[in-house]
Amino acid sequence: MKVAQALMQQDLSHVAMSINSKTAGDVERALDKDTLSLDDFMALISPAGAKYSEAMAYRAKAMTRHRFGNTMQLFVPLYLSNLCANECTYCGFTMSNKIKRKTLSISEVLTEIEAIKDLGFSQVLLVTGEHETKVGMEYFEQTLSAIREKVSYLMMEVQPLKREQYETLKHLGLDAVLVYQETYSPQHYANYHTRGKKQDFLWRLEASDRIGKAGIDKIGIGALLGLGDWRVDSAMTALHGKLIQQHYWQSRVSIAFPRLRSCEGNSTGGNALTNSKLPNERDLLQLICAHRIFNPQAELSLSTRESAVFRDGVMPLGITSMSAASQTQPGGYSAPSKALNQFDIDDNRSVSDVVSALSMKGLEPVWKDWMPFTERV
Repeated sequence: MKVAQALMQQDLSHVAMSINSKTAGDVERALDKDTLSLDDFMALISPAGAKYSEAMAYRAKAMTRHRFGNTMQLFVPLYLSNLCANECTYCGFTMSNKIKRKTLSISEVLTEIEAIKDLGFSQVLLVTGEHETKVGMEYFEQTLSAIREKVSYLMMEVQPLKREQYETLKHLGLDAVLVYQETYSPQHYANYHTRGKKQDFLWRLEASDRIGKAGIDKIGIGALLGLGDWRVDSAMTALHGKLIQQHYWQSRVSIAFPRLRSCEGNSTGGNALTNSKLPNERDLLQLICAHRIFNPQAELSLSTRESAVFRDGVMPLGITSMSAASQTQPGGYSAPSKALNQFDIDDNRSVSDVVSALSMKGLEPVWKDWMPFTERV
């Protein structure tokens, strides 16, 4: 597991010290380089780098337009189930939370897909809680077989799987897998994951190796900003992305920027918000621009967790993929019910409103990623 091994070798206290010791001179030298090192990335996300947000935004915008054109990929999450066998203090699906549990039948999944297609979407992210016995491979295989020909690009964000399971799902048409590490600090990770298989830090960290070896087209990574030191977690995410590109060059890398939000059953998102500093929007802007400058090839994704105003502001600066009109509960597109939400979203605009905002920024929405599965096989 080459990527996981390299990540485990990092001294996080040294990373934190390095980030916080950066000076204005370090930031300026990083901005003068064509190719940045991880140390340069740490300078850009450092407290010293905050004063250079305008210069970073200007460069990030130019690099994004050069690499990706004036386009924005649009996708939608489809929540299949909120069953979960883990205890995570920041999530509305956590097993001890007394909410109504729901797993969509295949018939209900097809109804959701039709509702999603009516909104215009063709790229779909399947999301579940992590419950291997009730929402596992048999269910995933049935779901993919039922819907694959109905969408152009199919992604999954579920519990980490074995390599051979990823290979099976790829054969059924799976294009991308997202596995967020939440935090790269084993100590912080243990604090927030107290029961269930998700307690296994290394099994989750090694997921990108298994996904890469299975030959999946895209690997999505990210940290839940606010669980630990967001700058340290972001530096580790940046390294993670580069390592994937180095060892699994056939797969694209996507980086997301989820911040802690309030969730069903707990208005503060668990204990996390009281134990660590949540990055503000200025910090998040700095972080997005730093990732673009450090890794010009990476796809950067932003969800509806963030406000409409913020999303509109960062649209041109580095983001290449956005969700819109998201529902974070099973059955949410055909029969919305806030009682089942995993977390609260902030951008509640309609699809047409998001498309209009993109147009005002000179960006064209892209509804399909690559060619349909049926044309590739």
